[in-house]
Amino acid sequence: MQPVNMSRNEMIQAARSGNTAGLDQSYVRQLKKQGAVQCQTCANRKYQDGSDENVSFKSAAHISVQASASRVRAHEAEHVSNAYTKAAQSDGKVVCASVRIQTAICPECGRVYTAGGVTNTTIKYNESNPYMSAKKTTDYPDIAGANVDYEA
Repeated sequence: MQPVNMSRNEMIQAARSGNTAGLDQSYVRQLKKQGAVQCQTCANRKYQDGSDENVSFKSAAHISVQASASRVRAHEAEHVSNAYTKAAQSDGKVVCASVRIQTAICPECGRVYTAGGVTNTTIKYNESNPYMSAKKTTDYPDIAGANVDYEA
């Protein structure tokens, strides 16, 4: 519901300037959700990778709400690709690779956005070679707890 004495364009201009005192807050939120007015929470949201792998987002970077789903999926695919590369280099086999994409709702504008992702991979090494069995044991400290958590 909008105030009768203001046009939609006047309300958008007022909300963009931060002068929302005379406006219905639910209407301002609706304008933010539609993208007519910029949401500060969405504009300031940054993504950063928490793993020790060589992948994107090692330093915090902004991703728009519209692009967050595809960029996070592509990032998690990097982790899966790294697991296959590591397995191939060590005569191993990727037994399981799972990706979980997490979504959230912006508290300011109410838009659903991709908040981050978690990739889990399991590599089985050829244990007929005793050196591979030893490699598995030495690799464990490097990969234990190597989950990726994004903070919004």
